[in-house]
Amino acid sequence: MLIQKRLRKIAHLSIVAVIAALPIHLAARNSLSWQPMPGTQLQSEKSKSSDRRRDTQPDERSQDPSANPIKIDTQLVQLDVTVIDQKNNPVLNLNKNDFTVYEDKVQQSINSVSREEVPLSFGIVIDTSGSMRKRLQTISDAASDLFKLVRPDDECFLTQFKTEAELVQGFTNDQSQLEHSLGELFTSGGTALLDAIIATSDYAQQKGKRRRKAIIVISDGLEKNSSAKEKEVVSAIKENDVQLYMIGFLDEDGSKSFFGASASKKAQQLLSRLADDSGGRAFFPKGLAEIPAIAAQIAKDLRTQYVVSYYPSNEKRDGTFRTLRVEVNSKRKLVVRARQGYYAPGDDGTPARKIGKIPSNRSLR
Repeated sequence: MLIQKRLRKIAHLSIVAVIAALPIHLAARNSLSWQPMPGTQLQSEKSKSSDRRRDTQPDERSQDPSANPIKIDTQLVQLDVTVIDQKNNPVLNLNKNDFTVYEDKVQQSINSVSREEVPLSFGIVIDTSGSMRKRLQTISDAASDLFKLVRPDDECFLTQFKTEAELVQGFTNDQSQLEHSLGELFTSGGTALLDAIIATSDYAQQKGKRRRKAIIVISDGLEKNSSAKEKEVVSAIKENDVQLYMIGFLDEDGSKSFFGASASKKAQQLLSRLADDSGGRAFFPKGLAEIPAIAAQIAKDLRTQYVVSYYPSNEKRDGTFRTLRVEVNSKRKLVVRARQGYYAPGDDGTPARKIGKIPSNRSLR
């Protein structure tokens, strides 16, 4: 009897001990729910950190452009730069440290500088207005010399213009085909030089397969019938990144008009400004004998250019115009030619020209 009482007492104490231990065990289990497994925690924090970087990356980049050296959303700007000495010889031994680029007067960090002969997309644009009638054979011969620039990996087109620009021969590398197309030139009508430059630079940009593009214009520069203004032409060639080489056959007219400079002088100034703005060059030959040397000079300019590349510190994709200045750090007196600006991409990644819709008479037929 006594033994049974003792066994019941022991059993009772055991039950009490188990019941008393239950809250502690449950509390321990609940405390584990607040401490997730280490791997789960890291994954969660990594995901949150990634989300934070996605949310804040644009702000951080705008505050400190050097904080993230990997440029993904910023467009690489590539400048074709010609450097010549005082004797008009190309300077070919420069490196990255010799160049300085300013965008909107802010020095940029140059990513790379290279120099290599690259294939070209270029066009010969011939003024066949009535004022060029007596020079038709001369300009045809000049174009024939220029066609000799074409290499197998180049492409060239031919356009003539009067009051409208007309595509005579589309892009090709066949010199005989280009030569044959010269037979279709004829003179008549007025002169819409500015409209023709816009139309042909658009064509070169849209249809040309090579990165380096140029337009070689042969004209007397007597602008009369364009609906475009000079600033619109400058805007177009900078957006299209096309270099202009102007060959001006000017009248020997040194007399001044009532309003100042002669028509010939104004034509020379216009052709020079357009070439300079694009990073190209203007030539004013006295006769056909000078054309082969001019053609050789244009070829040398286009094929011995440096490509200076950089990511702009201004990363806004706002379609605005950015001014450019390229300098060469040298004790020698060197001449540097490069385009004087470009349009930044818009929100959709494409630059927006600020000249509105191009009228139909500025489009190549």
